[in-house]
Amino acid sequence: MLPDEPHHIVAIGASAGGIEEIVTFFDHTPLDGVAYVVIQHIPPDFKSRMAELLSKHSKLEIEETQNGTRVLTNRVYLIPSGKVMTIRHNRLCLADRQAGPGPHLPIDAFFSSLAANSAGSAIAVILSGLGSDGTEGARAIRKEGGIVMVRNPETAPFGSMPLSVIGAGLASLVLEPALMPEAIEEYVKYAGKLVKDSGRDEKNIAGIVELIRRTSPLDFSGYKPATIIRRTKRRAAQGGFNSLGTYFEFLQRSPDEVKALAKDFLIGVTSFFRDAEAFSFIEKKIIPGLLEAHPPGEEFKMWVAGCATGEEAYSLAILVCELLTGRFKDIAVKIFATDIDGTALMHAGRGVYSLDAVKGVPAGRLERHFFKEGDSYKIKPEIRRMVIFAQHDLVKNPPYCNMQLISCRNLLIYMSPILQEKVFNMINFGLKKGGCLFLGSSESPLPILNNLEVVSKKWKIYKSLAQKHGKFDSYILPDPININYSPSSSARVDPAKAAGEIDELMHNNLAAVMDYVAICIDENKQVLRSYGDTTRYLLQKNFTRDLEALLPGPLALAFNTLMMNAVVTAEPGTVGDIGVKRGTADFGVTLSVTPLDSKTAGKLFMVTLRDQPPPGFPVADAQVFDERILLDQYTKGLEEEVRRLKDLVFSAAEQLDASNENLQSFNEELLSANEEMQSTNEEMQSVNEELQTINTEYQSKNKELLQLNDDLNNYFRSNVNGQLFVDRELRLMKFSPGTIKLINLLDSDIGRPLSNISTNIRLESIVADIEQVIHHGGVVVKEIETTNGNWYQSMAMPYVRQPDHEVTGAILTFVDITLLKNTQRELDIKSEMGAENRLKELESTWMKQVFNSVIMAQEDERRRIAEVLHNEFGQLLSIAKFQVPAELPEVTSLLDEAMIKVRKLCYELVPPILEDFGLQFALVDMVKANLEAAGIGYKLRFTGLKVRMGVTQEIVIYRMIQELLNNVVKHSSATEVVLSVSRRKQLLLCELTDNGVGMPDALDKDKHGFGLNYIISRVHMLKGKIDMRSSPGAGTSISISLKLDSR
Repeated sequence: MLPDEPHHIVAIGASAGGIEEIVTFFDHTPLDGVAYVVIQHIPPDFKSRMAELLSKHSKLEIEETQNGTRVLTNRVYLIPSGKVMTIRHNRLCLADRQAGPGPHLPIDAFFSSLAANSAGSAIAVILSGLGSDGTEGARAIRKEGGIVMVRNPETAPFGSMPLSVIGAGLASLVLEPALMPEAIEEYVKYAGKLVKDSGRDEKNIAGIVELIRRTSPLDFSGYKPATIIRRTKRRAAQGGFNSLGTYFEFLQRSPDEVKALAKDFLIGVTSFFRDAEAFSFIEKKIIPGLLEAHPPGEEFKMWVAGCATGEEAYSLAILVCELLTGRFKDIAVKIFATDIDGTALMHAGRGVYSLDAVKGVPAGRLERHFFKEGDSYKIKPEIRRMVIFAQHDLVKNPPYCNMQLISCRNLLIYMSPILQEKVFNMINFGLKKGGCLFLGSSESPLPILNNLEVVSKKWKIYKSLAQKHGKFDSYILPDPININYSPSSSARVDPAKAAGEIDELMHNNLAAVMDYVAICIDENKQVLRSYGDTTRYLLQKNFTRDLEALLPGPLALAFNTLMMNAVVTAEPGTVGDIGVKRGTADFGVTLSVTPLDSKTAGKLFMVTLRDQPPPGFPVADAQVFDERILLDQYTKGLEEEVRRLKDLVFSAAEQLDASNENLQSFNEELLSANEEMQSTNEEMQSVNEELQTINTEYQSKNKELLQLNDDLNNYFRSNVNGQLFVDRELRLMKFSPGTIKLINLLDSDIGRPLSNISTNIRLESIVADIEQVIHHGGVVVKEIETTNGNWYQSMAMPYVRQPDHEVTGAILTFVDITLLKNTQRELDIKSEMGAENRLKELESTWMKQVFNSVIMAQEDERRRIAEVLHNEFGQLLSIAKFQVPAELPEVTSLLDEAMIKVRKLCYELVPPILEDFGLQFALVDMVKANLEAAGIGYKLRFTGLKVRMGVTQEIVIYRMIQELLNNVVKHSSATEVVLSVSRRKQLLLCELTDNGVGMPDALDKDKHGFGLNYIISRVHMLKGKIDMRSSPGAGTSISISLKLDSR
């Protein structure tokens, strides 16, 4: 592995409702050396903005995947639209998405490839979504030792995907999206520590396996240690344990965790028609030959070992069912499907599978052999009846025998070689001569290869050459648990639960009996317990608990007769002098059957056997064995039982007929309801199409309205004059930024009556003008003066709506004519003055006015720009922010950032502190803002500045010092600045000194920059003096003296 390649890859699958959860996930994701791959359900033609969105929520580098992209740490890779993505050798591979009616499952595709690529270091995350995409991929990841995190379906917008994974038993952790990154970080940290800390692994693993064996029927002692260690470490890392030792200690205190770990060991991957070509070979070459050679009248039996949730067993049943035609149609087929995992068998017994699980079933077979139930598919009864599911341990329990076909795929690879040899010998024993063995692609039957003929090396199919015999002394009969439960007149007894009472009953009844063999049975004649040496009386048969089958002929006849009598009358019975032949010896046997009074274990019976006493020692109440009499009694009992059963059958048939009639009626109602629902569905489809058409039209109209709104906003933004709209009730509807100079408007004033808003003009005449144009039409133009002496031309005109030309309000426009009015006034004043006085006064006044006008014009322009930025851009940004949907938080974030920058720029253009608090406070604020940000130290000295100066003078001084400080920050490389400003009556002294690189050309005006020339020109216009002293490396000192006008 390369240094920048991640040890763990996190694959995140999401569909409907998953975008917000992905954002939440990456809001909490650290830089932890992990790589992330995001797989979404994206329409083929959709342009995703996920990369831009996530970049605002994560420190990780976000990129949209290209074909062949190498996966690196601390990066997030996004699937492009219209593509299917997989991973191989830590490189992401893209393929075009195939168009078609079938389900699109990109999450399953990537998860499955990640399982093959990363094995136990793969981490899958399932977020909100519809359907079951991701379930099969999660199964593959769990099989390889990875972990699967699932968001809590109870709080998910769409919980189908998380529920599917949880329902399949594949979820390692169920968390909210915000908590998942922390869990991943902890898992990665502890997993790495567990990998390094392997000194005591063997001892701890041995203890864990022994603990599971003691507390459950599962024994993993023969399984490959690497598999057990890997899955145990993964489970320990999930729980936050930093060593296997501490995890082992926890297991000893937590039975629930022991069960969960054992279940983790049992996770398996299966699917319908897995390896389709292999099943095609079975269908065409193997099963027809086996059916052809099958003896008539016998059951055709197959065994699927390690069937998990039953997909493979049902696949074989479907193949056989489709071949049972013509001369094969009368063959009875039984497929025994076994597994050690009871939970998986319960799932298999139900025969219900998700859409994702049946994706390997061809469409024709899906229609013929499955019922559609909502979003799931259920096996039809004719297939279900062929398969018998049972719990079975290949290691402990004896094999199923006389099998035509045994399928044991991808199970032996997890076992040690010694255990493999034992299981292979057992499978070999279970095959009939000519029967076939079907193995996984990575398995080979080397221990028994001499007894097999290779049928297909590619598909691992072998034929048995001869019937084998073997001994199974070490096997334990499985508990009588069958998934295919058939109702009977009595429930089976659980030997484990009834063991205490059985022992007590047996001991109490045997207390007075010596030299007896005693056997406790239930009413189905199944042996529960035995006492004494049974080999003298019972046949030695394997794989059965039926006492009738274990007794030789005469004993069986006597037993059946006594048993029938005991069941009917609840009375004990004894038959003596039963002749039994054992080898060359003949001896007599006395057999008794006694009902036992059990309160918890159901109906129990005690069968006792003993040798016939010598003549002269008769057995009390014993019936002498007479085969004819016993047969007659047995026959009569059977006839009575048959009559009773006939009555039960007749009664059941009547009930069945009534039930069938009810079901038929119910079925007709369902068909009727289905037709109504179909009709309703068609109507809804039609309405949906109409809604889509209307929606398209609305979208087009909305687009036009947005464009018109943009045009109007741009017009308002570019209009320097004031303009506002009012309705017929004189309520404010809209206004341009220029109007604020005349009328004190805020965004919150929209909708208020104009007469309730304070203004800088005489509003009464304006309101009258508006009312006139609304009610009488026309245009009213007049000149108005503001309270600060500025003049505006106002024009009121009606607001007319098309197409009915209805007047719904008015438009009021203000044009600034102050300059025109002032010029006119100045001309009038000048014409009244004498030429000489006018020239002097004109020179002085004009110069001051020009200077002041220039200064104020600059400040007005700054203020205007700031007002435009604040009132227009700020308003537009605020409006845009409130109009952005909540589903686009990244747009809201961009708007907030823009508003912050606008406010900052407005403050720099027109610092309110200068106008509100004066020069001293403004200079302190400016020095801090500029020099502290640049990391330059400073000292400030102010004298006599508490008394305010003229507005123009304060502005000029502020701007000059601002320019000097900008030069220091940009060009001086200084580390210390001293600013001194003092006022003595009408004289202002300002000195700025720094310890920077100096100004070699300080006295050469031609080499001064724009900023310094600006300062010099301002000083000269104010009749002041400026002195600059500087030398290379010795810093710069600039002194300015100004004569102030009286305020």
